Amino acid sequence: MKLMTALVNVALNLSINMDNTQRQYEAERNKIVAKRANDRLELLLQKRKELQENQDEIENMMNAIFKGVFVHRYRDSIAEIRAICIEEIGVWMKLYSDAFLNDSYLKYVGWTMHDKQGEVRLKCLTALQGLYYNRELNARLELFTSRFKDRIVSMTLDKEYDVAVQAIKLLTLVLNSTEEVLTPEDCESVYHLVYSAHRPVAIAAGEFLFKKLFSQREPEEEGAPKRRGRQSPNANLLKTTVFFFLESELHEHAAYLVDSLWECGTELLKDWDCMISLLLDDTLPGEEALTDRQETALIEIMLCTVRQAAECHPPVGRGTGKRVMTAKEKKTQLDDRTRITELFAVALPPLLAKYAVDAEKVTNLLQLPQFFDLEIFTTGRLEKHLESLLRQIREIVEKHTDTEVLEACSKTYHALCNEEFTIFNRVDIARSQLLDELVDKFNRLLEDFLQEGEETDEDDAYQVLSTLKRITAFHNAHDLSGWDLFTSNFKLLNTGIENGDMPEQIVIHSLQCTHYVILWNLAKSSEGTSRKDDLLTLRKQMRAFCMMCQRYLTNVNTAVKEQAFTILCDLLLIFSHQMVSGGREHLEPLVYSPEDSLQSELLSFILNHVFIDQDDDTNSTDGQQDDEAVKIEALHKRRNLLAAYCKLIIYCVVDMKTGADIFKQYMRLFNEMLSELGHGFDRSSSAFCGIKELARRFSLTFGLDQVKTRDAIAMLHKDGIEFAFKDPSPQGEGGPPLNLAFLDILSEFSSKLMRQDKKTVHMYLERFMTFQMALQREDCWLPLISYRNSLQAGGDDDTMSVMSGYSSRGSSIRSKKTKPPAVTAGTSSMQTPVMLPSPHLTSTAMRDAKRGRDDSYMGVYNMPHDQQQQHQHPQHHQQTPQHHQTPMDYKYVAVAPQLKRAMNYAKLRTNLQHAITGLMEEDEEPIVEDVMMSSEGRMDDLNEGMDFDTMDIDLPPSKNRRERSELKSLCSCALIFLLPLFSFSCCWTRSEVLVTTGGSDGEMSCRIFGDPFML
Repeated sequence: MKLMTALVNVALNLSINMDNTQRQYEAERNKIVAKRANDRLELLLQKRKELQENQDEIENMMNAIFKGVFVHRYRDSIAEIRAICIEEIGVWMKLYSDAFLNDSYLKYVGWTMHDKQGEVRLKCLTALQGLYYNRELNARLELFTSRFKDRIVSMTLDKEYDVAVQAIKLLTLVLNSTEEVLTPEDCESVYHLVYSAHRPVAIAAGEFLFKKLFSQREPEEEGAPKRRGRQSPNANLLKTTVFFFLESELHEHAAYLVDSLWECGTELLKDWDCMISLLLDDTLPGEEALTDRQETALIEIMLCTVRQAAECHPPVGRGTGKRVMTAKEKKTQLDDRTRITELFAVALPPLLAKYAVDAEKVTNLLQLPQFFDLEIFTTGRLEKHLESLLRQIREIVEKHTDTEVLEACSKTYHALCNEEFTIFNRVDIARSQLLDELVDKFNRLLEDFLQEGEETDEDDAYQVLSTLKRITAFHNAHDLSGWDLFTSNFKLLNTGIENGDMPEQIVIHSLQCTHYVILWNLAKSSEGTSRKDDLLTLRKQMRAFCMMCQRYLTNVNTAVKEQAFTILCDLLLIFSHQMVSGGREHLEPLVYSPEDSLQSELLSFILNHVFIDQDDDTNSTDGQQDDEAVKIEALHKRRNLLAAYCKLIIYCVVDMKTGADIFKQYMRLFNEMLSELGHGFDRSSSAFCGIKELARRFSLTFGLDQVKTRDAIAMLHKDGIEFAFKDPSPQGEGGPPLNLAFLDILSEFSSKLMRQDKKTVHMYLERFMTFQMALQREDCWLPLISYRNSLQAGGDDDTMSVMSGYSSRGSSIRSKKTKPPAVTAGTSSMQTPVMLPSPHLTSTAMRDAKRGRDDSYMGVYNMPHDQQQQHQHPQHHQQTPQHHQTPMDYKYVAVAPQLKRAMNYAKLRTNLQHAITGLMEEDEEPIVEDVMMSSEGRMDDLNEGMDFDTMDIDLPPSKNRRERSELKSLCSCALIFLLPLFSFSCCWTRSEVLVTTGGSDGEMSCRIFGDPFML
C-alpha cells in the first residue's frame, strides 16, 4: 500500500507537469507566426508525449496493484491489514482526487464501515473526514453521502467510543458543507449524546449541537456600541439553550449539558450579564417573557456555568482523573472567579428577594457564594452588598422549612465564615445572632410543648418541628456545642419514649441533631486539647444516646426505627476499637463495644426490615405501591440499611457469627426463586445479565497471582460443579439438571484457573456428565457448552474437539508410558497428572468407576455390574467425594492392563486425526457433523473390545459462526443467583473468614481465627 501511495504521488506530479506543459504549448501556439518558435512547439509536444506515456505506465501499475492487492486485502482476515488499506485509499483520494475520488473507489470505504473491528471503522471515518473537510470536494461526495449517511449516523452509537467520537465529528463536517443532507431525526440522534457519560463523545456532540443551533447569530453593525444584557446577541441563544434543556427532559443533568458546550460555547456560557438581565430586567416591547419553568432552568444552567468556571473540572462521572492546570488555565480561573464575585455580589440579593418564596430557585441561587473570591468584598468595596446578602439569607431561613433550602443557607454561611478574610467578623456576628434566636425559641417552645403532656397542640408541634429543622440543618455544618443542645434534645427523646405519641418528624430531627452534638464533641476531643472531664462527659452522653436509639428500635413508626438504626450503626462504628489507631490513644475511654442484647436487636431489625417482599414494605404506603419510583427508593433505603450493618461485621464491631444469618437469608430467597421459577426462568432477562456481571467483577478481586489463589479458585469450581448437578431435572430423565444454568455464571471464573488446572477441572466436570449430555445442543444446555469451552486448553485458537474418546486416551497413555505410576500396596488409585499434554482435536475424561459415588450416580458410560465389582475398591463404596487438602488432586483408577492394546489404537487415532484436520482446513466453517457421521462406524469398530470410559464430545469452537450466534443470545441469571457462589468458597481477607461447604452432613461451616462454628 505504501508503494501504491508513492505511485500516486508520482502520478500526481506527472499530471501537474502535463497541465503545465499543455498551458505552455497553448500559449506558444497562440502567438503570431513571426514570434512563434517552432522548435519550442516540437519540444513541448515531445515532452507532453513522454509525460503521457509515463502517465499511462504509472496508471497501469496502479491499476495492477489496486486490483491485485487492494481489492483482495481490504477484506483481509487480519484487521491491521484492512485498516492499512482503508487508511491508504483515503490518502489516495485526498491527494489525487481527480483519479480516485469517485464512487468506484468510495464504495470500498462505505462497505468497510460495517467492519467488525473498531480500528478499521475508525480508519474509514478519519479517511472521510479528510475528504469532507475540503469543501471543494463536497460536490463529488453527494451520492456517497446519500447512500451511506444512515450508517454514519448509526455509528455515533458505536460501542467503541473512539469510533463514536469520529462519527460525530464527521457529521459536523457534513453539517458545515450542507445542512439539507441531515434530517431532523438524524440531528436528534446526535443531540442526546451531549448527556453521555463519556466526555469525548459529549464534547463532540456539543460541538455538533452548537454548530446546528447556535452558529447563526444576528450581525452587529460596525461602529455601533456593543449591546449588553437582554439586548445582547447571546440573549436569544441562551433562550434556545433553555428550550433545548427543557425539551430533553433531563432536568438533573444541566451540568453535563454545560460541560458538553463548554469548549465550543465558552463565550456564550460565560455571559452572566445577559443571564442576570433575563432574570431581573423587564421584557422589551414585543418580547415574550420567560415562564416560571424556563426561569428555573436558566438559574440551574447559570449555577452550572459558574461552577464549571470556578472549579475547572468536569462534573461527576466524566472526570478522567486529576489534571494539573497550566499557568494560562490558572489565570483564567482566577479572572473568572473575580468576575463572578463582582457580578453576583451585586445581583444575588435582588435575585433572592425576587424568588424568595420559590424553594427550588432559592436553593440554586444560594450555592453561588461558595464560588466567590471573598477578598473582592473588601478590595471592591462591596460591604454594603454583603450586608444585603446576609439580610436576605436570614429572611429565607425564617420563611422556609424545606431541608434543602436550610442546608443551602447553612453552607452559604459556612463559605462566608472564613477566618482568612476580613469579612469573617461581620458574617460571624450575623450567624451567631441568628443561631441565638433559633436556640432560644426552640428552648422556649420545647418547654411549653412538653408541659402540654398528652394534649399537644398541632400549631405548637409545628413550631417546634420547624425550629428544630433549622437548628439541625445548621448543626450539620457549624459547631453549636456552645448552646448545649444535648440536654434539650435528650429530654425531648425521653419524653417521646415515655408517652409514645411524639410526632414522627420531631423524633427523627431530634435524633439527627443529637447525633451531630456527639460528633462535634468528638471532633473537638480528637484534637488532643480536651480535658479528661470532657472525655468522660462525652462518653456518658454517647452511651446514653446509644441506649436511647436502642429503645427507639422498637418504635411503631418505621421511619423512626430506620433513623435510629442508621445513627446507631454509625456511632458503633465510629466509637469502635479502631478509633484509638493513628496516635489517638487518649480517646481510649470513649471506645464502646455493643452488648449481646444490642447486637441481637440490630440483627432482628435487619431480618425484619430488609429481607422482606417489596410489596410488604410499609414505606410504600399512601396508595403508591404501584409507583416504580417509590419502589426503587424503598429498595435503595433497604440497601443502605444492610450496608450500614455489614460495615459493623467487616470491622468486627459485632460478632462475626451474625454474618451467617445474612447468608441464610440470601439462600432462602434463592431457594424461593428456584421454587417459583423452576427450570424455565428467563436467562435473557436483565437480572441474569446483572448477576453475570457481578460474577465477572467478583472474579477480578482474585487478582493476577494465580498461584496464590489457586486453591480457592479450584474449590470454587469444584463446589460450583457439584451444585449445578446436585438436583435432578424437574422435567424427568433426559432433561437438564435444575441448577445447570449456574455453569454460565461459573464460566466467569474459568480465566482465573491455571492452564493445567483447567484440564483437571474439565475431567472433574465429565464425571458428572452422561453420554447423552455430551450430545445435547438445545438452548437449555448452552450453559454446559459455554462452561466446557471455557475449560478447554488452547481454546483461543480455531480448533474443535470432535472426538473426545481417543486423543486424550492416547495422550494419557503416552504420559503413563513415559513415567509409569507408582502403585503402592493396599491402594488402587493414583493422583491425576497435573501436566497432561494438551490434545489438539480431542478431549477425554479418564475416570475411576463410581469413585466416591453411590449407586444412583450415572457415569459417562454405565459399566456392567460385574465389571463395577471388579474395579470398585471397597473403601470407596457408598462414599461421597471429599475435599482434600490440595484441591486439584482428583483421583481415578488406573487402567494399566490395557496399555498394550491402547498403543495400537493410538496409531489409528493419529491417522484419523490428520484426516479430520485436512477436512477442517479446506473450509472456513468446520464441518463437525459430517466428520462425526462418516467416522461413526469406524470409531465403533475401533472401540470394540476397549473397556475405557470414553465419551464423544462435540465442543463448538470459540469462533464457529453457528454456535457463536447461539451463544450471543446468552444473557445471565437473576441477581440473587450468584449468591450460592459465595457460599461455595469465599475467603474474606479483611476479617480472616473462610466459608466452605461440602461437609459430611451437607452443612456450611465457617472458620474464624481458627474457631469453627456451624452456619
